[in-house]
Amino acid sequence: MKPEIFCALDTTDIEKAKTLAGSISSVCGLKLGLEFFNAHGPQGIRAVMESAPDGVLFLDLKFHDIPNTVAGAVRAVMPLAPHYFNVHASGGTEMMRAALDAAQGETARLGVSPPKLLAVTVLTSLGDSELEAVGQARPASDQVRRLADLAQRSGLDGVVCSAHEIVALRAACGPDFVLMVPGIRPVGADLGDQKRVMTPAAAMQAGASHLVIGRPVTGAADPAEAARGILRSIHEVSP
Repeated sequence: MKPEIFCALDTTDIEKAKTLAGSISSVCGLKLGLEFFNAHGPQGIRAVMESAPDGVLFLDLKFHDIPNTVAGAVRAVMPLAPHYFNVHASGGTEMMRAALDAAQGETARLGVSPPKLLAVTVLTSLGDSELEAVGQARPASDQVRRLADLAQRSGLDGVVCSAHEIVALRAACGPDFVLMVPGIRPVGADLGDQKRVMTPAAAMQAGASHLVIGRPVTGAADPAEAARGILRSIHEVSP
C-alpha cells in the first residue's frame, strides 16, 4: 500500500495507539512521533505495529544534531523498519548525508528495506513572524524552498512541508520528490496549533505525495470511516 494519508497517532496511551492502528491501517498509513516514542521507546513502536502487521510506518522523530550523533541515532532505530523517517534539513548537508548513509548501511546489514528519508523544512506551526524572531528574516516560503533544495542535493527522498509550499516545491524538485504534508484540516475542522493549513483535496490537487492528518481521524467516533471519508473527498475532486 502507498498511503495517500498518514494518521498521526499523537498519544502516550499505548493501548489507544494499538487500537487505532489496528482499525485504520488498512485505510491509511500510521505516523508515530516524539510524544509516543519518548513515552514507550522502540518497544512501544513494535507493539503498535504488531497490532497492524501490514501497516505503513512513518517514524517522525525529526533528528537534529551533529552528523555523527544523528548517524548513530538513525542506526539505532532502523531495526524498527520504518517506511518513512525524517531529520531536520536545517542540520545541514553533512548531517543529512550522514543520516542517509547510516539508514542505508544499517538496513542493508539487517536485511530490511531502507526508509524514504525526508527532511523537515519549516514546521507548520511557524509563520513569518516566528521565523523572524529566531533570526530567519525571510518569508517562510523562501526558507522552505532553500531547505528543500538542500535536502534534494544531499540525496534525500523528499521533505516535510506545509501545503502552501507544495506547488513551488513540486515545480522546483520534480515529480518524484516526496512531499509529506502536515497541517491538513478537512473543511470545518479546528485548526488547533497549525498556521499554514489546507484541505486534503486542495493539497493533493496541488501535488502533495502524502498528507498527515491527526485529530480529524483520531478524534472521530469511527476513525476508519473518518479516514475513508477524507479519501473520498480527495478522489471526488481528482481529475
